[in-house]
Amino acid sequence: MTSPELVSGFLDWYLAANPVYAALAGAQGYDRTLGDFTDSGILAREREARRWLERLQEVQATGGPRGSEGFGGSGSGGSLGDAESPAGPQSPAGSGSFEDEIDRELVMSTLRGGIAYETWPVWRRDPSAYVGPIFASMFGPFLQRLATEAELVDAAVARLAEVPDVIAACRANLDPALAAPLLVQRGLGQSRTARRFLTETVPGQVADEALRARLAVAAEPAAAAFDELVEFLEGFRATGTWRMGEELYSTLLREREMLGYGADELLRQGQAAYDELDARMREVAARLDGGSGDWHAAITELQDDHAPTLEDMRAEYEAETERARRFVRERGLVTFAEGEECRVVPSPEFQRPIVAVASYMSPPPLSTSRIGHFFVPFTPSSFTEDQIRQRLRTNARAQMPSIAVHETYPGHHWHLSWMADNPRRARRLFRTPYFAEGWGLYVEKLMHEQGYFTTPAQELAHLDFRLFRAARIVVDTSLHCGDMTIEQAEEYMTTKSSLTPGTAKGEVDRYCAWPTQAPSYLTGALEIDRIRDDYLAAGRGDLRSFHDTLAGSGGLPLGLARRVALEG
Repeated sequence: MTSPELVSGFLDWYLAANPVYAALAGAQGYDRTLGDFTDSGILAREREARRWLERLQEVQATGGPRGSEGFGGSGSGGSLGDAESPAGPQSPAGSGSFEDEIDRELVMSTLRGGIAYETWPVWRRDPSAYVGPIFASMFGPFLQRLATEAELVDAAVARLAEVPDVIAACRANLDPALAAPLLVQRGLGQSRTARRFLTETVPGQVADEALRARLAVAAEPAAAAFDELVEFLEGFRATGTWRMGEELYSTLLREREMLGYGADELLRQGQAAYDELDARMREVAARLDGGSGDWHAAITELQDDHAPTLEDMRAEYEAETERARRFVRERGLVTFAEGEECRVVPSPEFQRPIVAVASYMSPPPLSTSRIGHFFVPFTPSSFTEDQIRQRLRTNARAQMPSIAVHETYPGHHWHLSWMADNPRRARRLFRTPYFAEGWGLYVEKLMHEQGYFTTPAQELAHLDFRLFRAARIVVDTSLHCGDMTIEQAEEYMTTKSSLTPGTAKGEVDRYCAWPTQAPSYLTGALEIDRIRDDYLAAGRGDLRSFHDTLAGSGGLPLGLARRVALEG
């Protein structure tokens, strides 16, 4: 088999093996099942993934493998088309074996990451491995609306019938000696929202009365299964740890993210970036009216200016999103995908207990939709007035421009709606947070360079978000390598960044549950900056062509992204 044939065969297998992911990606024919969550099913997929990696390693791209450790390369090229062009992202020149090799390397990095995780089996440690796919499979299709309402209900009813089996697998597979109490509590918090979500929220998305009633009836057994899971988790005595350890953490950085270094070097870079940003923030804070150079006090003060209610916060984010889009268009910074639209909506109810910050859901990459959703971080219904006020404070008006830019234009929404036109299926299906989140933070700096932030308070907030991402690197590596406790991490995030105590707790819990993800923002942004410098210095094109080329190539590991920009 040739490399393209193997990659295509693997993608077909992967979609069939992961039907929830396939359906959410817009692939046809996968929307009536949740898949096999039994231990035998999971272990069978792991064995087959190893076989796919062996096959792909045996294939030599034309001219031989070129590697990706060096983060180097040079060449020449030109600009892409005009803004608002319907053409979509273009493959770099010479798109034959070079592009095939990039696809193969991308798939192998994905497989290596999955295989590394076999030593840290999330499916035995974390109930969210079961709860999350159920929620996503029910929420995503009704949000995206890629089928008729009757078809959506038919598919949802079929998936709901499988929920009790998935919940049974969760109860059977969780290992008390491996599962961490913190992760169990996160899964418990999600599970407690399930009954209302399945029996009220999801049917509430259906306009037709008969279809809505049918969906509500089908949801009851699934809700009952979740009721049993809540009772089970409340009595579950987990004794495991959430700490990943330095060895696996570094393996993931090298094998999956293709960074070329491990946790120690990542920590060093995070600390250096923090110190530099801390000095810059002191200088900006001193320029504020009555400023003393105490940036922490200045951020606390500017957080007093916030929207009065959660809905007002959403409306203000919507206005900021439109301002960012106009600015990007007027400056000609990127080419827009035809038909793209970003909707600004409250975060889904099931997400609120575990995500305390703004987030984004992309258009299904295998579909023709270019509609994305910016989720404004609403609070759980159980929150007190003071907790709601703290959430509003961490989305203050001076902070909204940076957050909106990151999530929408030219951040996640622009990137993911634009790359959806890439003709290569592997690029649309697999992306790393070190590129995707790195891109979101990179464009915050880009918009600062272009003059988007118009007040010292907005500039200070922009720098604060970068410093926050540097703090994330320090905390995430320190937590998982055993150098910091949860309490120390929460204190660090409240004293070394501007997070309120409640938001800091949610953030640190997230780092414990999702190791290596939090450092991706600043790590990726700094590397994209370096790639841009080399691209422009080599005369390969202008700023817009760089953005269109790099972001249009997908969400590649950074070593591969550099090669596409400078060698393709």
